Amino acid sequence: MTPGKVKMAEQFISAIPHCKALNMKLTEIGDGFAVMELPYDLRIVGDPETGVLHGGAVSALMDTCCGAAAMSHPASPATTATIDLRIDYMRAATPGQTIRTRAECYHITRSVAFVRATALDDDSERPVATAAGAFTVGGIK
Repeated sequence: MTPGKVKMAEQFISAIPHCKALNMKLTEIGDGFAVMELPYDLRIVGDPETGVLHGGAVSALMDTCCGAAAMSHPASPATTATIDLRIDYMRAATPGQTIRTRAECYHITRSVAFVRATALDDDSERPVATAAGAFTVGGIK
């Protein structure tokens, strides 16, 4: 992967205000894949009684990670935007644990990138959520 694409993906993530507010981190990126983390934070707990993170924060992490994977694909010219994203929640994330998402762009056309992702906490055998989506590639008008 070219250093320019890495820098572009990092700038993409740092320019999104909610990524900064949620303290999301890009931890790995390569040709057509990205890995991001969302640290546990009491500010984003969805259920105060259980301490489980809000599903919207997990969705935001998965969407952003998928976008980074689409941008990092060797055939992707640059920018991206979400066209469609389906997220299946399998279980509540374990309170106190960081959520890690790995997304892979598994197919790309001239205008659409197809991406899938998995979100995990410390239990790597049982996903918190999975996602599948389509993202624009190329110049966004």
